[in-house]
Amino acid sequence: MRKLVLGLLAASTLFAQSDLNHVQWTFEVSPSSAPPGAEVLGKLTGTIDSGWHLYSITTPPGPIPTTIRLADNLAVESLAVFQPKPERRFDPNFNADTETYTDKVVFLLKIKTAKSATGDVELTAMPRYQVCSATQCIPPVTKQVPAKISFAPGSPAAAVSIPSGYLEAKPSSASAEPDSSLLAFLGVAFGFGLASIFTPCVFPMIPITMSFFLNKQGASKAAIVTQATIFCVGIVVLFTALGLIVTSILGPFGVVQLGSNVWVNAIIAAVFLVFGLSLLGAFEITLPSGLLTALNQKSEQGGTLGTLLMGLTFALASFACVGPFMGTLLAASVQGGGARPVLGMLVFASGLALPFFLLALFPQYLKKMPRSGGWLARVKVVMGFIVLAAMFKYLAAIDQVMQWNAVTRERFLAIWVVLFAMAGLYLLGFVPLEGVKRDEKIGLGRLLTGMAFLAFALSLIPGMLGSHLGELETFVPPAATGTDSTALVWMKNDLTGALERARREKKLVLVNFTGYACTNCHWMKANMFTRPEIASVMRDMVLVDLYTDGSDAASLANQALENGEFHTIAIPFYVIYDPDKKVVATFPSLTRDPAKYLAFLNTKAMAPDTVEAGLPFKTLDGGAFDASAVAGKVLVVNFWATWCVPCRKEIPNFNEMNKELGPKGVAVIGVSLDEDGAEAVKPFLAKNPMDYLVALGSDAAKEKYQVGALPTTIVMDRTGKIVQRFEGFTQPEDIQKAVKQAL
Repeated sequence: MRKLVLGLLAASTLFAQSDLNHVQWTFEVSPSSAPPGAEVLGKLTGTIDSGWHLYSITTPPGPIPTTIRLADNLAVESLAVFQPKPERRFDPNFNADTETYTDKVVFLLKIKTAKSATGDVELTAMPRYQVCSATQCIPPVTKQVPAKISFAPGSPAAAVSIPSGYLEAKPSSASAEPDSSLLAFLGVAFGFGLASIFTPCVFPMIPITMSFFLNKQGASKAAIVTQATIFCVGIVVLFTALGLIVTSILGPFGVVQLGSNVWVNAIIAAVFLVFGLSLLGAFEITLPSGLLTALNQKSEQGGTLGTLLMGLTFALASFACVGPFMGTLLAASVQGGGARPVLGMLVFASGLALPFFLLALFPQYLKKMPRSGGWLARVKVVMGFIVLAAMFKYLAAIDQVMQWNAVTRERFLAIWVVLFAMAGLYLLGFVPLEGVKRDEKIGLGRLLTGMAFLAFALSLIPGMLGSHLGELETFVPPAATGTDSTALVWMKNDLTGALERARREKKLVLVNFTGYACTNCHWMKANMFTRPEIASVMRDMVLVDLYTDGSDAASLANQALENGEFHTIAIPFYVIYDPDKKVVATFPSLTRDPAKYLAFLNTKAMAPDTVEAGLPFKTLDGGAFDASAVAGKVLVVNFWATWCVPCRKEIPNFNEMNKELGPKGVAVIGVSLDEDGAEAVKPFLAKNPMDYLVALGSDAAKEKYQVGALPTTIVMDRTGKIVQRFEGFTQPEDIQKAVKQAL
């Protein structure tokens, strides 16, 4: 009993210590009342516990510098942060000068308010900082410190003056991550645009676009270049304008939801229906003669309207898949403030349009080839069948979002079988539409293409009977839940119920942030989750679908959960929770690599109910730590970080301990808790050799071993039982004494 009481006291002391950050913050704004658009001065004061020091904003690399920003607020237009002169001295542990504060520090925030600010407003300063003492370092934490200010027109505006001794501390901004750069952000935006080309909603538009330019009879090279430029500029302008307008009205999730919006999909389906019937020869899309006469008076701009219409159709049709890219990008750009939303969307749309510009130029070379009879007419008719097939994809999206269950998987595939079979039969001469003459000899290319369409149509039939269709699952409605006892069972929009079930069954919860009309989500369920090695692991979890693209209350709540906890709006997005709703692991987006997804699922070995038999660490290469390599040995597990001064001091002692006691059955493991993981550890090891095992820790490891401050060293006996723990810098003889008792 005495040992139990002592253990509980020690644990309570540990948790109390782990909650301490050793800095008490206050924040005030002067003047407390100001006119909208005025500059005000914020004073962020940190009172530092005795024996501890706080690193400055501008401290050289090594320790983690302090960063200060304001929480997003429409009343704030810009922010500049000023710091007093820190104490600068050489730190041999980092082999560099460091800048620190002790006792007390006051940071000044020069805040430019917005002209639209009104009423009482709460501004929240958010310092992120690391503190150290002579024996311990606390991992970086972020605090929220509020202050009140009132805005009233006519209030006196006081000039903001920064006292001498203060210098502007960069990087800091009102709401962007301090280490981000505009160039890197724009690079990501351009990459997102290029990546969007290879989504299921965009890639099929490539042949439609080429067909559109092919049908411009008699166009000169200059005209083709002009129309291609108009097409791409239209895409850039439309995406930039639509993205900014929708985000300003609906927020970043509105962009993602737009791809699943019933009215948007209905408009797309209607446009595709008109295009499809026109391509099949039902009618020709022509402009009124008066408008044509007016357009003909403009020399080289006669086809501008049609080109812009094609660009508009492309922009609308691609929203379903491009929306997650746009939403994530817009969320990041809005947080960055300034001109980032405009620049980000401009660069994103440019990356998306660039391949189409190059492809739009290609038809001019085809038109220089000798005429080949009616092949252009046949391309037009075949494209009509393809466009009609694409139309049903958007009708299916409407059906899935509304949960009508009218466009079922079987009906959808039956329609596709008919449409693609008709295209094949047409090419083989059995359907007498434009471009095919009776008794006309069929060329080899036309024969093979017709056979390919028929083969494709026939290959869809097994999907009507429950078989998986591989990559086509991204386009096809999912199969209805049946009585197959081997199928995975998913709860729907009930995270609370899933967590309760997980507690009863002592399992983990796999959350699938998904969408009714999300093509990549469908692909993952049909092709990744059905793999035997994946399904076998998932059956040991409680599975729950959280739909985010509907207009109901559940979708709105799921949107808020994903955006609030994980700062992303992309779907699919996967999260593993333990029964207490603590995040074990996350996995973003679609993957075609089963090994990567299986590694994510196997992170369950780090959950509290399943770690007793293992060590919840990772190797420097990201793999699971092989606990069998140290099985049966006395373990000395040292939690450390590259930015922790006392941790660095202990490394030579552990090198010596490993050399002396390793042959006697002792294994020393250095577990890094660096936020940057291997990116920080590997360069450090190149300059500071650690002759023992080095692994990467995690939040689960910190929780399991109750690590609050660094360094923390735990000694385990050969059975894995903890025999003693040491917090802070510890003399090597004290650790060796505990090790020898465990041997």
